[in-house]
Amino acid sequence: MVFDKPISTSDVPPKYLEAAKFVGQIPRRVLKADPRVSYALYIPPKFYNPNPAKNSSIPKLPLLINIHGTSRDVSSLNGKLEKFADETPCAVLSPLFPANVVGPNDLDSYKVLSADGILGLRSDLAVMSMMEEIAYIWPGVDMDKVYLMGFSGGGQFVHRFMYLYPELLKAVSVGAPGRVTYLNDTERWPSGTADVPSLFEGRTVRKDLIRALPIQLVVGSKDNVVVGNADFWAWVRNATGVENALEKMDKGRLDTIKELQKLWKDNGIDSQLDIVEGIGHDGNGAMATQLGFMQPLMRTK
Repeated sequence: MVFDKPISTSDVPPKYLEAAKFVGQIPRRVLKADPRVSYALYIPPKFYNPNPAKNSSIPKLPLLINIHGTSRDVSSLNGKLEKFADETPCAVLSPLFPANVVGPNDLDSYKVLSADGILGLRSDLAVMSMMEEIAYIWPGVDMDKVYLMGFSGGGQFVHRFMYLYPELLKAVSVGAPGRVTYLNDTERWPSGTADVPSLFEGRTVRKDLIRALPIQLVVGSKDNVVVGNADFWAWVRNATGVENALEKMDKGRLDTIKELQKLWKDNGIDSQLDIVEGIGHDGNGAMATQLGFMQPLMRTK
């Protein structure tokens, strides 16, 4: 029999939670609101309260959302992030935005939150739909506000999501984005924020709410290589037919992130810059620094 309504853990006898795959490593799920997108979820069995309405003595688990980079390597959920979830404790959500969603040569659309065209991907809305699903199925996860981190392409997503939805966030960690959105009302998205209201249903960038967030910027000390040159980016446009909404890289990630921090500071937004010595563009190498920033915040929520 097929049921239209998903089962909540509040409906599952506690002794069946693990066998039914409601705790531990949850099988990767297709997002109902957009089946092109999926997500993995880890719920630490020892600390999860399946029915807070009946038992409020066990606190809800905070949620850490980790956004992947261009390579779409989400395997780290089975390693460092799972260990982090057990130790903190917290739940961890790992979305997957496949390549080629909005065309045969699409790598970057998820990073800018809103992609044009009939097949356009609204990755911001997809993440919020994931949050809604989790809130219903796993009521023991605290969905009031969440912790958000990402590296490289994930770092691009994270800081743009923060601009638009600071009220949904507890803290953010922005890892080594190659291209960024500046708080600039004279340039269009994703270079600036001039057309945010028209692209995102009247939303505005609430700097007052962003200023209240703990924000970390992370980059490797050797991560200052410029990817490609003018000829390379011209070839990309000609070979793929993609006039990418993201500009070509004109500086290394170390310089980019320092510039972003300064411009935020000019807008009254404080952030913590952590430069990881000895590494280049290495998400696994930077993850311990990102998790080290998040863990004390999650434990004192």
